[in-house]
Amino acid sequence: MNDLLAILANNSTLLAMWGAIALHWLIAIPQDLHPLNLWQRLAIMLASRVNKPNDNRHQRLLSGLLTWSLMWLTVLIMLIACKQLVWIDALFDLTLLWFALGWKNISQLSHQLIKAYSAENKTLCRRLLSTTLNRQTESLSLLGLGKAGAETQLLGYGRQVIGVLFWYGLAGGIGALMYRLAVSLARVWSPTRKQYVFFGYPAIRILAVLDIVPLRLFALLIALGQNGKVALRSLWQQGETWQLPGPGWLLVATGNKLSLSLGGPAIYEDRKLERPRLGGKIAPAALHLAQIEQVAKSRVIIWLVVQSCLIILFQGAF
Repeated sequence: MNDLLAILANNSTLLAMWGAIALHWLIAIPQDLHPLNLWQRLAIMLASRVNKPNDNRHQRLLSGLLTWSLMWLTVLIMLIACKQLVWIDALFDLTLLWFALGWKNISQLSHQLIKAYSAENKTLCRRLLSTTLNRQTESLSLLGLGKAGAETQLLGYGRQVIGVLFWYGLAGGIGALMYRLAVSLARVWSPTRKQYVFFGYPAIRILAVLDIVPLRLFALLIALGQNGKVALRSLWQQGETWQLPGPGWLLVATGNKLSLSLGGPAIYEDRKLERPRLGGKIAPAALHLAQIEQVAKSRVIIWLVVQSCLIILFQGAF
């Protein structure tokens, strides 16, 4: 125990990471009060000024890229400037990582969804999913709710936990928060919404680049263990058929590991979008949502152990 405390005391990066995780679980920022909500409202307001329906495709793509750059780079410059003024770098990184993490929120949502789905309470399931999905949830059947719930769990853990930790490991607290801001911009300007069909394309493509390494590593972690060979083999067969490479691998690995049918058609603003069908043949039930929660949580713990070891080794090497 003393050795562990000594390692933490001598490694500010590791100390900040575990301190942020502990603080997040003790004092998680409620979803409704999170500063990201203000960020998203600002994004919507700016988009309403520059995203003109009469502009051609090229102009709207350019407007989306420039607006994304204005919002994202402004915060980045401010954070870099603030970092030069702080006295304790570890405390600065801890605070930014605390803001960026969404582990407790996605865990709570997952447990609420499992409980509601077990009781076949479609109204509550639809309301829970409506807060996180850009899709229409009012018309979802019990089968559709199961698929949507599974996707929400996986992408929630992938982007609000694994992606944040990955970019923290590479670029500290600033990297973690900037990644989470990129996730928020891609969500609020999603091209699945008619008004952002071209304007939001740069945001979603930039996020795809930021996602590809952490989500694929997370997919490989999920694939390990029971049915691992089937899950790994399916990554090369089905993983590239999804619109985005990171989420595609994540859904394929989980779907084939648990023999779950994921993907398929989805309705966005009264428009039916045909998406590839991934995974196995079993429709997700409450039991499977609980399995996804258990698998995702155990892989997050493994990720934390591995990342902690890498941080210690990296500091030792330098």
